[in-house]
Amino acid sequence: MTKCFTRGLPALLLALALPVAAQAADASGAASKQIATAGAHAGMALGAADLATAHAHLHHVVNCLVGPAGKGFDATAEDPCKGMGQGAIVDAKGDSAVEGRLHMALSQAEQGLKANTLDAAHADAKKAMDALQAK
Repeated sequence: MTKCFTRGLPALLLALALPVAAQAADASGAASKQIATAGAHAGMALGAADLATAHAHLHHVVNCLVGPAGKGFDATAEDPCKGMGQGAIVDAKGDSAVEGRLHMALSQAEQGLKANTLDAAHADAKKAMDALQAK
C-alpha cells in the first residue's frame, strides 16, 4: 500500500499543479493579447487625422489596460479587448516590470484624452505606444 502511494504521489502532485500552471500561462497570454491590442490602438491614435478619432482610440487603449471593472473604463467607448481578459494591468499582476510599463502607458493615454490639440494627442499616443511596445 505504501509503495503504491509513493509511486502515485508524484502523479497526483502533477495533476494538481497543471491547472494552476495553465491558469498562470492563460493570464500571461491574456495580458499579452490585450497589450498588443492596446498598442495597436495607440498607433491608430497616433495616425488619427482629427482629435475626436485620436481620443476614441486612446479610450480603447485605456479600456484594454484597465478592463471592464477598472478605474477609467469607459463603457460608452468601444472595448476592443472584450473577452480577452480582465484588463492587461489586472492580468499582468505579479510581473512588476510589465505592470510598470502598463501604468506608464495608461498615464500617457489618459493625458492624451485631456489634450486639446491633435499634436498633443499624437505626442501622448506615441509615448503610450512606446511604453506598450517596450520589452
